[in-house]
Amino acid sequence: MNLHMILVVGFFLSVTGCGEKEQVISEPVDETPMTAPEAVAPAAGNESWQNDSFLKHMHRHAEKLDDLNYALADGDLEAAMTPAYWLSRHDTDSDVPQKWLPYLYGMRTEAEAVEAAPDLATARAAAERINAQCQGCHAAAGINNQ
Repeated sequence: MNLHMILVVGFFLSVTGCGEKEQVISEPVDETPMTAPEAVAPAAGNESWQNDSFLKHMHRHAEKLDDLNYALADGDLEAAMTPAYWLSRHDTDSDVPQKWLPYLYGMRTEAEAVEAAPDLATARAAAERINAQCQGCHAAAGINNQ
C-alpha cells in the first residue's frame, strides 16, 4: 500500500510540475514588421529623444536582447523566439532620430532572422548581428559602451 501511495503522489507531483510556475505576461506588439515609411522621426538636430520614456524604451530593447542571448546560451532556440518576435515587431518610439533608423531596421531584420533560424548556430549568428546594430546605433548617438 505504501508503494502504491508513493507512486500516486509521485505521478501527481510530476503532472503538476512540483512547484509554482512563472506566469507569462505577454506584451502587445504590432503584428506587422516596420518599414521605412511607417517610422516617424523628429527633424535633424531635435534632441527630444533624450527623455525618460525614450530611454526606458531603449532599455527594453536591451532587456529583450539579453533574454534572447540567455535563451541561446542555454541552447533553447524556442525560448529565443519570444524576445526575437518582440524586437522585430514592437511599436516604434516616435522620437527616434532619422539617422538611427537604419540601425533600427537592421535590428528588426536580424530579429526576424532569429525567428526563422532553423538551428542554434544560425540564430546565434543573427543575434550577434542584432548586437552589432545596437552598437552601431550607440556609436551614432555618441553613447560610450564600456
